[in-house]
Amino acid sequence: MTDDTIPLFSFPPLQGKKVPAAFDGGRMSSDGGVMLLSLAERRLGVAERLARCIPDRRDRSRIAHTIADMIRARVFAICCGYEDADDLDDLRSDPAFKLACGRLPDTGRDLCSQPTLSRLENAPALRDVMRLTYALVDQWMASYATAPPSVRLDIDDTCDVVHGHQQLSLFNAHYDERCFLPIHVYDTENSRPVAVILRPGKTPSGVEVRAHLCRLVRRIRARWQMTRILFRGDGHYARPEAMTWCEENGVDYVFGLPGTKPLSRKVDETADAVRTERAIGDKDVVRGFAETRHRAGSWRKERRAVARIEATRLGLDIRFIVTNLDDGSPEWLYATLYCARGQAENLIKLHKAQLASDRTSCRSALANQVRLVLHTAAYWLMLAVRDAIPKSRDLAKAEFATLRLRLLKIAARVVEMASRVRLAFAAAYPEAELFASLPAVLMPSGP
Repeated sequence: MTDDTIPLFSFPPLQGKKVPAAFDGGRMSSDGGVMLLSLAERRLGVAERLARCIPDRRDRSRIAHTIADMIRARVFAICCGYEDADDLDDLRSDPAFKLACGRLPDTGRDLCSQPTLSRLENAPALRDVMRLTYALVDQWMASYATAPPSVRLDIDDTCDVVHGHQQLSLFNAHYDERCFLPIHVYDTENSRPVAVILRPGKTPSGVEVRAHLCRLVRRIRARWQMTRILFRGDGHYARPEAMTWCEENGVDYVFGLPGTKPLSRKVDETADAVRTERAIGDKDVVRGFAETRHRAGSWRKERRAVARIEATRLGLDIRFIVTNLDDGSPEWLYATLYCARGQAENLIKLHKAQLASDRTSCRSALANQVRLVLHTAAYWLMLAVRDAIPKSRDLAKAEFATLRLRLLKIAARVVEMASRVRLAFAAAYPEAELFASLPAVLMPSGP
């Protein structure tokens, strides 16, 4: 196939021979690894799960692309680095993408175009968008074979800069940007996303935090009645409304707590000991831990507060957390349990920087929430591919950008014959052995 719109070009001669070039290589794809994503999607069933949440009011006799087909095409493109729906205008005829979406590369109908995808993003009503968001929670729970005895969920918001006046966008003085502040919830121990919620660009109030926790816990307990749930979050989430609700509903929490003078005075004895030890020993850093009972002015009762006290040559630094857990030493609660939430920030970076989930440029807030759902679906596929890699390989812990470069962005010639479709990958591909072993691992276990 020749693209006549791109003129012939050439590279510098080599050893007296000309090096002309043209985009006339035939039915080739630069994204041969999309077939791994296809297997991962079939195994997880994420496209069908999301499609069931969107009512299809089209005339069935005129449907060329089902909602599940459109979701697959969009999610596969996001995984391969094409975060804009505009890219589907070209990718819709890519043989590897067509094959991954269940269509024959030559004789099959082309995939959907950008206008079709844009209509899909803007079609769901509020109730449909809520179902889509809950479908992500269901996807996470379905990733467990049985209900786990306990889960630790990290909740955090992140700055999503906007460049217009989209619904819910506000100016945030802390970030000095007009932005959204979507909330991300992760099962950090397994790197799995639980929920992503678009929200205005302001710090969440206690009532809002309580509402998010209530809806999420209700959804989880509808399926896992006996699972113990623990939330971890920074100081934004240490709201009296949220903590009171958790205590009344049997939910554990460990939240960061902003320091105050009355709170700091309660750990003065330990702070003086840490500071003195550092000064006498002339050490670079000395760290200590303390706990106390504290009741802020807006709290209805005293709660357990833990302090991490660190003395350095630059001075004294004290950080606090608040929790309703009765067991665990102060050091374990802060250094092991609470600080583990830092990994959630890395997962948010994967979501934003490597899957472009901050491409929320629609005018409608509902459409932007749909985009967040689609990018989270892409996250699930990339995670499934990574989990299929043997733990002894370096790619088993690779970031998504590395997986895309090493496993997805590989050239393939796609040849459709009378009785089969053949994929011919580059003979010099460095990860050929690993790539060849993944289809058997990713193959759906069911019929």
